[in-house]
Amino acid sequence: MAADGGSSSMQLPCVFSPKSRQYLSLCAQDGRLRIWNTDSKTLHQEYVPSAHLSATCTCIAWGPCRTVKEGPQRKKRKSEAVQVEEKADLLAMGTAAGSVLIYSTVKGALHCTLDGGHSGGVNCVQWHPEDTLLYSGSDDTNIVEWDLQTGKTRSKWKADRAAVTSLCVSPDGKLLLSAGQIIKMWDLDTKEIYRKFTGHSTAVTTLCFATTRPPDSNGLYFLSGAAHDRLLSVWQVREDGKDKNSVVSFTLTDEPQHIDLITSNSKEEAVRLAVVCKDGQLHLFEHFLNGPCKKPLSPSCTVQMSDTKESPMPIPLLAAALGADTRTVVLAYGNHLQPVMERVEINTTERHVCLTRDVQTSLSLSMETTVSKVKTPIVKANCRVLVPGLPGHQAPVKGTSQGSEKRKKDSDTKEMSIAERLGEIDLSTVSIEKGAPRGTASLQTDNFAVLLVQGLESNDASILNKIFQTRKEMIVKKTVARLPLPAVLPLVEELTKRLQGHPFTAILMVRWLKAVLMQHTSYLASLPDLVTKLGVLYHMIESRVKMFHKLSKLHGKLYLLTTQVATGDSSNAVSDVDHTAQLVYEEESSDEDEASGDEGLPGDDSDHWEEEEAMEETGEDNKREQADEEDDDPDSRTESKANGEEDMEHENESEEE
Repeated sequence: MAADGGSSSMQLPCVFSPKSRQYLSLCAQDGRLRIWNTDSKTLHQEYVPSAHLSATCTCIAWGPCRTVKEGPQRKKRKSEAVQVEEKADLLAMGTAAGSVLIYSTVKGALHCTLDGGHSGGVNCVQWHPEDTLLYSGSDDTNIVEWDLQTGKTRSKWKADRAAVTSLCVSPDGKLLLSAGQIIKMWDLDTKEIYRKFTGHSTAVTTLCFATTRPPDSNGLYFLSGAAHDRLLSVWQVREDGKDKNSVVSFTLTDEPQHIDLITSNSKEEAVRLAVVCKDGQLHLFEHFLNGPCKKPLSPSCTVQMSDTKESPMPIPLLAAALGADTRTVVLAYGNHLQPVMERVEINTTERHVCLTRDVQTSLSLSMETTVSKVKTPIVKANCRVLVPGLPGHQAPVKGTSQGSEKRKKDSDTKEMSIAERLGEIDLSTVSIEKGAPRGTASLQTDNFAVLLVQGLESNDASILNKIFQTRKEMIVKKTVARLPLPAVLPLVEELTKRLQGHPFTAILMVRWLKAVLMQHTSYLASLPDLVTKLGVLYHMIESRVKMFHKLSKLHGKLYLLTTQVATGDSSNAVSDVDHTAQLVYEEESSDEDEASGDEGLPGDDSDHWEEEEAMEETGEDNKREQADEEDDDPDSRTESKANGEEDMEHENESEEE
């Protein structure tokens, strides 16, 4: 009945149980499944999956109500037997690891685990009207039909090219809707496509049948919603097959996050629809589905919630369930870690309704029931409590009223006034003038721990920036160790804010967070509302760590590519060197030949190639004459060369003539 988590990691699943709406099941940022009782508004059950950190829960679906045997029982009346039949028991949870967990609320334990069907994360789970069959869609583009009696897959088929993000089974159990971006309708008997619909431009996160009529009667309608889409589209399954486009659309203020509807059994009965959007608003629709409607339909009533402060802030709605009465709606709002549930009667004649609630008081009232019994120690007047901290910044331990009254009476005589305290501040000039001893108590304004406390109390960004920019681990550890206990939680909240900013600042903040967890774990573990305080931090760390695996894969691929390119370049360079070496070797041999031939040859510019033989003979004669002259007179070597050249020129001219 609700929109499943889809592929977005930030959207946390939150679903009411069918029919009676007695339970609200949701998975919060810490990966735990919590089931709340909507009647008593208390936590009914809490289940921690074995891999709740690595394989977070992505979607939740309640199974159909069934009769549950709880061992030997006394004979019951008929009215009691009917109540047992309507009990919601099984709950299916899809995980990011590809497994499906089946949890039993009656047993309060895990019923079974369905493994081996998917190679990617599960995006949606949907029950068959018979409680022994379950369907799941995954990132691996497959749909798996599970048999809960055996705990194994009955069938598996490829549904789309992209990931399957949403599923819905028809009320008669014969048809199955699946969607990535294109919506497909499957015949569950043959596992073949019955119809195809255009779908949306983004991933479909919501599919829901709006009527219970058979598909051959032109009266079967279903609706779909997609990520980043502010419209809910209604599709009609027609006999002639001309049903590619949507027939009706409902306008929303943001993408749908949770949907609940009461189906229409005939044309005279309107479909009632409650849609909770991502911005925390609730939209109520009521429409008779009878053919196409050109204009988008606006909601008949919009509900918002806000707190009771002077400047009211909106309270996000998490889920809504329609009651039998047209005015009654069950709402869940506030925080996923501890939601507030309430049955509200809404005046649907008004277009906009704003409900004001004091969430903090309701949270504290519900927390009192779950806090363990912790006794506050009685502080006597003659005892001194030592608390980790600095002079003037110690955490006060609140005792009982009697102890505090006694302590006040005794300390009235010893307590100093503000003027006396200011007089004791040890400024450098004053201490030199008065000659005050060095051992007097003073406010250590240059101490990092004191500055940190002052910055946290006054929210002074300049002081906090100066402190958080330190990179020395010893200073960070000592500062956190000297910090008083009441300042630990504000420090964690400040670190959480700064971790959400630039990655450069996040690197510095991680050192401080590590030091806080090492020094003050025991104090943090003693806080009753620790889960609500650290939920945002945990969820943020989880979302950042998820990318590390993908980045390491990408780094490995890029490293492989760069090494291949480098080796290819080096091999080309080696072949070039070999090639040039061969050319150099050939050039050296040719130079030697040219040098030996150039000694007695005339100029290379001679164009008379027809007289080569005559020139070769004259060249040999000249060489012999030059050799004789060199043997006789080595000093006149250059002159002989010139004379030889002139003789050659004269001989060449006479031969030409």
